[in-house]
This record gives sequence, structure tokens and C-alpha cells, in this order.
Amino acid sequence: QVQLVEFGGGLVQAGDSLRLSCQVSGGTFSDYVVGWFRQAPGKEREFVGLIARSGLSTHYPDSVKGRVALSRDNAKNIVYLQMNRPKPEDTAVYYCAAQREVYYYTYYSQVSRYDYWGQGTQVTVSS
Repeated sequence: QVQLVEFGGGLVQAGDSLRLSCQVSGGTFSDYVVGWFRQAPGKEREFVGLIARSGLSTHYPDSVKGRVALSRDNAKNIVYLQMNRPKPEDTAVYYCAAQREVYYYTYYSQVSRYDYWGQGTQVTVSS
């Protein structure tokens, strides 16, 4: 059973940077694509980015492109989300998710593509 735990949420000032971590256990980590999603109150869960199992490819939506960067350390079973210049509208619960990568990595940009999820970590960006 694959388990994911997010770390690093909290209160940040707009314009600062933040880094979230997703620790993955169970399974063979290098087989899994890892995605990040977020959900603000009253809104649907939305895609923030993903990193292919190799770590060589990433994919981001236009809403965060240029401000978010994902990286992974396959030796430590961890994925990092770095967000620069966060805005108040980035306030949400952030979730990481993992799925065995069978298709081309961009296939995994939707919530429904993932079987394994973390519990989420709250990020609040103050203006």
C-alpha cells in the first residue's frame, strides 16, 4: 500500500517562497508519477503540477507555470514543490498523489488518474 504524507504547509507572506514536501512509502517509488493538487474552500480540487517517475519531466497548468517547480529525490522517496511569489489566491489545502506511471506522464494531470493520496497540508498566503 502506497502512503503519502505532506509537510511544509503553514502561513506565508505574499511574495515569499514556500516549499512543500511529499514523503512516499510503500511500493517502488521510481515507478510512480507524483502530482500535486490543491483545494480551496468551496472549490474543486485543481491540478498544480506533476513530475514523471524519472524526475526528468514535469507538467504545470498555466495558473502556476513559472512560479511552481517540482523536483524529486528517488533515493529518499520524496517530492518537493517549490512555489515562488505566492499570492493570496494560492491559499488552499495542498495534496500530493501518486500513481504507477503507465501512460505518457501528462495523462496524470487529473484528480481521477490517481489512486493514492496524502492527507493534505494547509497553505495560507497573507497579503
